Amino acid sequence: MSALKHNANFKWMMRGGIISALGDQLTMIALPWLVLKLTGDPLALGLVVALMSIPRAVFILIGGALVDRYSPRHVLMLTKHVNAALLAMLTLLVLNIGSAPTVALGESLSLTMALTPQLALHIIYVLAFGLGLAQAFAMPSGMSMLPLAIPAEHLQAANGMMMGLRQTTMLAGPLLAAGVLAVAGDGSGAVSNARGLAIAFGFDCASYLLSAWTLSQVTLLRQSSAGAAGNAALPVLRSIGAGLRMVWDDVPMRLCFIYWGTVSLFIGGAMQVALPVLASELHGASTLGLIMGAHGAGTLLGMGAAARLGARLRFASFGATILAADAIAGLLLAPMGMVHAVWQAALLMAALGLLTGFMQIKVFTWIQQRVAPHMMGRAMSIFMFIFMGLAPLSAAATGWVLTRIPLSQLFLGGGIILVLFAAGAYLFTPIRGITANAS
Repeated sequence: MSALKHNANFKWMMRGGIISALGDQLTMIALPWLVLKLTGDPLALGLVVALMSIPRAVFILIGGALVDRYSPRHVLMLTKHVNAALLAMLTLLVLNIGSAPTVALGESLSLTMALTPQLALHIIYVLAFGLGLAQAFAMPSGMSMLPLAIPAEHLQAANGMMMGLRQTTMLAGPLLAAGVLAVAGDGSGAVSNARGLAIAFGFDCASYLLSAWTLSQVTLLRQSSAGAAGNAALPVLRSIGAGLRMVWDDVPMRLCFIYWGTVSLFIGGAMQVALPVLASELHGASTLGLIMGAHGAGTLLGMGAAARLGARLRFASFGATILAADAIAGLLLAPMGMVHAVWQAALLMAALGLLTGFMQIKVFTWIQQRVAPHMMGRAMSIFMFIFMGLAPLSAAATGWVLTRIPLSQLFLGGGIILVLFAAGAYLFTPIRGITANAS
């Protein structure tokens, strides 16, 4: 940890990461609020969320291939400038909705210069699609940067600090956004919080520009272009195929990716639906905030433990640790639907978060140390596609399942399935013998 504090690359990346993550959190609050203020229609909000999520899931494999071809720093810097341009347009859009005067062109002809809410909504759809598309390239490039800029022996601690800081912004960012909207909001115009929303989007725009500058100060220790000639010669689809073959030929990685994909398909998406339903049965929206806040706090503690004590907290092989953590998570999930008080749900979620945060650092570090630099973008994009592509399918099916069984049975069944998956993988697959090194 002390070595990282004096590492110039890490300090530049940490500064840019904090600023950019805070800006992202403001937009995550401001954009849904803007859509609801314009339309009052949850369907419109769902469409905006879908327009951000679908291109991210569909294009993330292409993003990983381009990261390996052109280097993660170049791709990440380009996405930051694209995001800044999109957010600048969003800021100007908010300021102009219903605010411009009507200009008379003659006795019976006039031109309204202001954007109508309906036209503004269509522009928001386009900008939301652009933001989601940019994330498809930013995410694999961001996750590929760290192992190229930080010495390998400090990678786990660096992952822990960077992810912990991002988790902290996920706790602090919504509060900052709420404060901006409350203090800077006005009560006039087509959107009553236009000034506050514009400040939120403008801050995120500036954060991307500033983080792009901090990124330019980073000097890569290793180049991802070790296989650049081969990457450049391959068409994008063949490059993606090469990444898939790399994962498939690496037996430990193949086993882990298949296992994580199975868990994501059956469990991950279900929890995205089940937790809000649980909150509504307990007390409401404030309850969801409390239990998710408890999960976030637990995740932060788990990341901190992995960063500071990860090397010493080793009681089994890497594979056995994954399966043990999932089995414990299943035992914590099973009683979730039977709780009768908010504090009980929060306690279970905090414990789950502790496991999640600890294992996130271990897993990301394992992948980063295992994969060759020139394949890192594709490996990370495949890993993230597992959760972005499969979890939504599970979430969609869960809504139908909840019309057939009560919530308590869903949580109990999900917990039992997770325990059975972990036990089955331990007994019948070689996952339990996978080590933390690259062998």
